[in-house]
Amino acid sequence: MDDEHPRDTPSVARNDSPLPAESRTAAEGPSGAYRVLARKYRPSGFADLIGQEPMVRTLQNAFDLDRIHQAYLLTGVRGVGKTTTARILARAFNYELPAKDGRPAVDKPTIHMDELGVHCQAIIDSRHVDVLEMDAASHTGIDDVREIIDNARYRPVMARTKVYIVDEVHMLSKAAFNGLLKTLEEPPEHVKFIFATTEIDKVPVTVRSRCQRFDLRRIDAGALAEHLRKICGFEHVRIEDEALAMIARAAEGSARDALSLLDQAIAHGAAHGGGAIAAEDLRLMLGVADKTRVIDLFEAAMKGDIAAALALLEDQYNGGADPAQVLLELAEFTHLATRLKLAPDTAQSSALTQEERRRGAAAAEKLSVPALTRAWQILMKGVDELRGSQRPLASADMVLVRLAHAAELPSPEEALRRLGFGQDASKAGAGRPLPAQSGATPPSSAISLVPARTVGAAGGGARASAAPRQDASRADPAPARMETTIPDFPALVALAGEKRDVQLKIALETDVRLVRFEQGRIEFELAPGGSQRLAQTLMQKLQDWTGARWLVALATSGGAPTLREQAAARESEKRSGIEADPLVAGILARFPGAEIVAVRGKEIEPSPAPGAELNYDNDEEPYDD
Repeated sequence: MDDEHPRDTPSVARNDSPLPAESRTAAEGPSGAYRVLARKYRPSGFADLIGQEPMVRTLQNAFDLDRIHQAYLLTGVRGVGKTTTARILARAFNYELPAKDGRPAVDKPTIHMDELGVHCQAIIDSRHVDVLEMDAASHTGIDDVREIIDNARYRPVMARTKVYIVDEVHMLSKAAFNGLLKTLEEPPEHVKFIFATTEIDKVPVTVRSRCQRFDLRRIDAGALAEHLRKICGFEHVRIEDEALAMIARAAEGSARDALSLLDQAIAHGAAHGGGAIAAEDLRLMLGVADKTRVIDLFEAAMKGDIAAALALLEDQYNGGADPAQVLLELAEFTHLATRLKLAPDTAQSSALTQEERRRGAAAAEKLSVPALTRAWQILMKGVDELRGSQRPLASADMVLVRLAHAAELPSPEEALRRLGFGQDASKAGAGRPLPAQSGATPPSSAISLVPARTVGAAGGGARASAAPRQDASRADPAPARMETTIPDFPALVALAGEKRDVQLKIALETDVRLVRFEQGRIEFELAPGGSQRLAQTLMQKLQDWTGARWLVALATSGGAPTLREQAAARESEKRSGIEADPLVAGILARFPGAEIVAVRGKEIEPSPAPGAELNYDNDEEPYDD
């Protein structure tokens, strides 16, 4: 039986030598027609899958324990092996191997498929009568699903299990999904469903709950580069390690994308003499920037040498590199330096070149994490700007200017340290206050902690105060707990803001119509829509913040307008006064549809007398100096 089904798909994971001639001929298809690498080296068993070890382990245990589910949902980005996994599962459901040369027969579902079984070749070639593949992108309606439901009642023709593989299942219509639910939940024992999708969020939760879901991960760049290296050995192709790493990074975790790029690189290398595929040739083919020059550009920008950075960018642009791609490469190196700083084991990745390891480690040692994160934000924002720019090189220049100038800026901690508010000051005592600017006055709602006797001597004030409980006659120098006093309601709102309790601060501004406020007691009326638990919450917060018990009571009437209502009234009064001003009224009349958006700035100077006329119909100035 093995002779009737020769294996045509090489196992890259279990074969470290080039394929034999007969296998290569079979892989090329009928009449020696060329098959692309993505199809020629498509995995035919679970051992051939790369980067999906968690899924393989789960399925192996399920098959060994005979806990095989009725429906599977495979999700992941393009090219990670969803459809391939579905076909391998179809093989596992129907694996059958007759006895031969003392070997026992296999006639049950299993994932241990070291040899091609009776139905394996037909399933691999997508021509088995009991394994039905449907593209949901072109069969979206209820009629297509109704055909599946009707045929599911009949037993398979040849195999053990009838398998329905639905690719891009998220494209099915709502009616089609609803029509499938009953059969999906209670299918006949001889039917299995396998769904594949790249957009799992578009699959209804009613379908997801009836399936075992497997999220196929992006393939690590190092594992992908090693996979490509083995395939190059099978194809007798010589290629530089840096070129393999470049392909693996460009594929972004997709095996199919990586094999397609390798196909293109082999053809490109053949056109240039058939020698080893060089990283420089591949860089020109992909239109990416030279990694070494990208690192040079990064170092120049982070040193603040903007002239050198602009010259390096222009040089790469003249060499054919896309400015947006250069910025992406800069962002990738920034990310690499950050990872090397925080996770030094990243340097062991086989996807990195020796130059990236060495210079990435140097950048990680010199630059701080705030500087690296700031560079990342500038670069990613610049990439977004370049996508809509009509002059990409000029836009990239301006991004580099921002990056170089930002590199010279100190971090917030360093700026405070330079101003004298660093750790040394905190070690010496209770921290130095910020120097007050001449003529500047603190806001009336600011909260300050000062001894109560000082406030009393000064006659009180609008700021909150704190009085020590410790008796002044005691000589114990240990600091006593301070009890905060809150003189008025605006000070309470400001205190909530300082404590970063945004929810309570908003409630105080919008829901509290104050009746009475005094130290230790608050009485207010709730505005419409206010929470009845506000009084209890405020009482607890005040005790935590001030160290004293407060009485908070709700009144049924008599409350003043809330702070938000007072601000709105003042704004309305100011706006009414502005709208009544003759000058503003004339402008509004001159420009129909214009409206006053906000009133801010200095007080409006008095306008001309009501009897004065405003002349806008001639070329003369309306006012004389």
